[in-house]
Amino acid sequence: MMTLATLTAPSAKPLLDWYDRHHRDLPWRVSPPMAKRGITAEPYHVWLSEVMLQQTTVPAVKPYFLNFLARWPTVGDLADAPNEDVMAAWAGLGYYARARNLKKCAEAVAREHGGVFPDTEEGLKALPGIGDYTAAAVAAIAFNRQASVMDGNIERVISRLYAISTPLPAAKPLMKQKVGALTPADRPGDFAQAMMDLGATICTPKRPACALCPFNGSCQALALHDPEHFPVKAAKKAKPVRKGAAFVAVTSDGDILLRRRIETGLLGGMTEVPTTGWTARVDGETSADAAPFAADWEPCGTVVHVFTHFELRLSIWRVAIPSALPSVDGWWEAVTNLHAQALPTVMKKAITSAIPLAFNHSKD
Repeated sequence: MMTLATLTAPSAKPLLDWYDRHHRDLPWRVSPPMAKRGITAEPYHVWLSEVMLQQTTVPAVKPYFLNFLARWPTVGDLADAPNEDVMAAWAGLGYYARARNLKKCAEAVAREHGGVFPDTEEGLKALPGIGDYTAAAVAAIAFNRQASVMDGNIERVISRLYAISTPLPAAKPLMKQKVGALTPADRPGDFAQAMMDLGATICTPKRPACALCPFNGSCQALALHDPEHFPVKAAKKAKPVRKGAAFVAVTSDGDILLRRRIETGLLGGMTEVPTTGWTARVDGETSADAAPFAADWEPCGTVVHVFTHFELRLSIWRVAIPSALPSVDGWWEAVTNLHAQALPTVMKKAITSAIPLAFNHSKD
């Protein structure tokens, strides 16, 4: 029986050998045989995918990534795109500050760096919206730099490999130190992607397939017979609840009242139906009294949407009017054109609550 005393020292080689045989084929990747011949990935593709993949799954990102490349094949094309087009293309992917920073970063690369991404972590971190993780990932995968890449999958692998008992997020510095010591000078990009794949397919949160893992002879958590205990996480605090109201106004011609949120803050620059402020106050505005114009508003239930830091409960109100009102804030858009609007998921929920078949008429 394997014990801590019988473990071998972790090494990158078995992981890279496993990756050569079992890597995932992803549209932003260079396959390992090409990487072995010194062919690196396109920096624009790596950067775009890494920004999209933050807090988002691979299956969700794939169609967005391919759509962005089809519309904006180069970072210069993305830099020149209208903001509203980028936000509309991002709609539904969530965490919309990423889209705003994506556009700012593309503009900086195109206009200040001649369309060429810096090839070091330091240079990449100087760009808008690029933090430690994205800089390390792009430096390693696109430029073969020996950078310490840490995402959620890698945190899980490394915490089990070394049985790190310190709870997250306090354990992050130690985890990064361990990853840095394990990252090889040759093929650091493949190593980072191999660690991601291992966490996504073998070293999963529940029921990890330890028998198939290239690290199973070195894994301290496995030797302790308790891989699922790691990573250790601090107790979660209950999310605060905020309330508000959303108003869906539709004309007999099939036009819906929309408006654009201010550029800063949560969902900045995105499209919405008129809403009240979102407040934690018990007496927050949730009634038709806060509607954008006087009419016979009908209640359509409540939509619940969970953001990173709070839970939102929106009371939905609907009204049908004969024709568009020119004096209200916003614009009137055909319901059949909703797919082209930068509507975040919470707004799609609100509209669907009031008009159940609204998005059946669109391409979304």
